[in-house]
Amino acid sequence: MSPTVTIVLIVVVLIVIAAVVYGIRVMRRKQLQNTFGPEYDRVVADSGSRTEAEKELREREKRHASLELKPLSAEARATYSANWEEVQIQFVDNPEQAVTAADDLVTRLIADRGYPTGEYDERLADLSVEHARTLEHYRQAHEISQRNTAGEADTEDLRQALVHYRALFADLLGTDPVPSTGINNSTPDSTSEGAAPAPRAAADDESPARDTTR
Repeated sequence: MSPTVTIVLIVVVLIVIAAVVYGIRVMRRKQLQNTFGPEYDRVVADSGSRTEAEKELREREKRHASLELKPLSAEARATYSANWEEVQIQFVDNPEQAVTAADDLVTRLIADRGYPTGEYDERLADLSVEHARTLEHYRQAHEISQRNTAGEADTEDLRQALVHYRALFADLLGTDPVPSTGINNSTPDSTSEGAAPAPRAAADDESPARDTTR
């Protein structure tokens, strides 16, 4: 085999190897984009490096795979749905307390599904693998909840917080916790995936509200 032919073969092999490596990278990137949805773009923007962002997302997948997640029983889903309905009814008379109760209820549901509930940022990372498309709802609800604690949230802010909490709550629960009653106030993201109806008025349900803040 002449030196020229040998060089050509080496070049061809290198090109094939480069194409395979590139194809694998593209496939892995598509898998991450499909898994994390809008969270993929957010992490890329925050990190400033696509390589670093994808490394972080793969680490999230590894951590998520180590969790012992479990589905809820039908009885547990019914109980959570009833508790959420009470939170929405509570909103009519005490929106501040209702948002606090919603945050507590969502956190309890996260724990019951098997997710750690320690640091908030770690909670977001764990949830992002299977619930990335409602994660922004959780972020916005959490931000309003913090302003609520500081006494800086008005009634409309609190209504939005409950809408956002409900989106993640329904995603984790696997069903709408309270069927729509025809009340569908406009919200900035009311047409986006995972959006939830606005809190219902007390007249929508005749059952008395129980204290869910304990």
